[in-house]
Amino acid sequence: MAVPARDASDGRPAGGGPAGGGPAVRIASPTGKWILLTTVLGSGMALLDSTVVNVALPTIGRDLDASLAALQWTVNGYMLSLAGLILLGGSLGDRFGRRKIFVLGVMWFAAASLLCGLAPNVGVLVVARVLQGVGGALLTPGSLAIIQASFHPDDRSRAIGLWSGFGGVGAAVGPFLGGWLVDGPGWRWVFLLNIPVALVCVPVALRHVPESTGDTARPTESAGTTGPRGAGSGGAPAHRRFDVLGAVLGALSLALVTYALIEAPSGSPLVPVTAVAGVATGVAFVYVERRRPDPMMPLDIFASRQFTAVNLVTLCVYAAFGGFFFLTALQLQVVAGYSALQAGTALLPTTALMLLFSARSGELSQRIGPRIPLTVGPLLCATAMLLMLRVGEDASYVADVLPALLVMGLGMVTLVAPLTATVLASVDTGRAGLASGINNAAARAAGLVAVAALPLLTGMGPEAYRSADAFDAAFRRAMPLCAGVLVVGAVLAFTTVRRPAPGCLRPECRRHGSLTTPPLEPERSRGVLGGRGSPGSEPSGAGPAS
Repeated sequence: MAVPARDASDGRPAGGGPAGGGPAVRIASPTGKWILLTTVLGSGMALLDSTVVNVALPTIGRDLDASLAALQWTVNGYMLSLAGLILLGGSLGDRFGRRKIFVLGVMWFAAASLLCGLAPNVGVLVVARVLQGVGGALLTPGSLAIIQASFHPDDRSRAIGLWSGFGGVGAAVGPFLGGWLVDGPGWRWVFLLNIPVALVCVPVALRHVPESTGDTARPTESAGTTGPRGAGSGGAPAHRRFDVLGAVLGALSLALVTYALIEAPSGSPLVPVTAVAGVATGVAFVYVERRRPDPMMPLDIFASRQFTAVNLVTLCVYAAFGGFFFLTALQLQVVAGYSALQAGTALLPTTALMLLFSARSGELSQRIGPRIPLTVGPLLCATAMLLMLRVGEDASYVADVLPALLVMGLGMVTLVAPLTATVLASVDTGRAGLASGINNAAARAAGLVAVAALPLLTGMGPEAYRSADAFDAAFRRAMPLCAGVLVVGAVLAFTTVRRPAPGCLRPECRRHGSLTTPPLEPERSRGVLGGRGSPGSEPSGAGPAS
């Protein structure tokens, strides 16, 4: 049984309730440090597995005699379940307890990682990756929600900043670590490494993290008083039905479309059937979300033109990023002759620039508005992708690879922080977590569709990654396509994004290192809940209150 966490100054129980009166853990207290440790470790596992696998793909393909389509599924199986279920994962934490769902997610993720590491063939590996994504959808929003629900309001922003910063360091180290493991103990340790991390994370969470739910009282930002969720006129009930149907339809639509794109080169008669079924399921998802009183993704949030516009920009830029990093890890190894370690290390400059300058980029966009950064950033990234056309057989890292990755890093620094800030500024304060969750899921969905579609669009055969000439030819067709999608994103940003109103919501995750998703932001409260007028909103990592 977990012992209630105590405040460093006055020993009040943390996590709200009659005795605590709201979250009370101070960041300098032992409990605060333990909470940061376990949330960083938990979310770090999910973040690492979204980045390190790319550098292991050629070795996995050779070891398991896998086709290119199987390698695509190895990447997309994880992204598919994570993108489709991350909004539901936040709601589960609100209902059943954030610590409980977080611990369940970590244990699930570790079990799936063990199955990945022991997979005898690529079919088992793909199934295990899908299961990993389910665990990631449970623990990723839970880690942020735990921080938001546990820490004293005076320390909350700093705690979120540390969580985000350490996560960025993990994202930077991930490809390097993955490459070292692939070249050393073997690719299976990319997954097996998660098990000792989980063995540390779970007992620390059970011992030191206070439990909280959607019913836990907490102070609002505008006043130091507490109020239970849903109290007051017009408040939503604390517990509503889960939108399981919406989650299933959303994930199924992505899965069917992904299958059609990946399997299209095979000429299977199932391809047109699954393509049509995927579109029909997507239409059914929109219908269900429009009709339900408590949808997973309330469609009225898209009534904000700014929110809709910035999500369209997100789809463009993160589709290009997903395709770029998937193909670049293969290009460096298959064509340029890099080892897995060298390929992973090669990507470090891009992440390092993100970590060092993302906060300053956010401050700049606050002064000049998001329109210019969201236009210039994608254009810089498009330039970087065209520079990657210089990377061929025996390419020089300093002369050919590094310039492209530095320009890519500068472009991502320019656009990622303003993108997140614009998402938050375009919705009501009480919908910050929901808006961030939708934007994060959109980025993941765009990346998985790009990984599925690019080999089809560039004519990659099932054995293309085994031939340097064949892969290089397809890579040279793919980079202009990715650059073109980024140009479309830049044009959308220039024509649709406007400067937010003064005093609007600002991101709390100011340092960010992930190359394939925007940062998640916590739920906020200022006397409203999702624009419904509830006086005491609760933190949720992503997704609507359940």
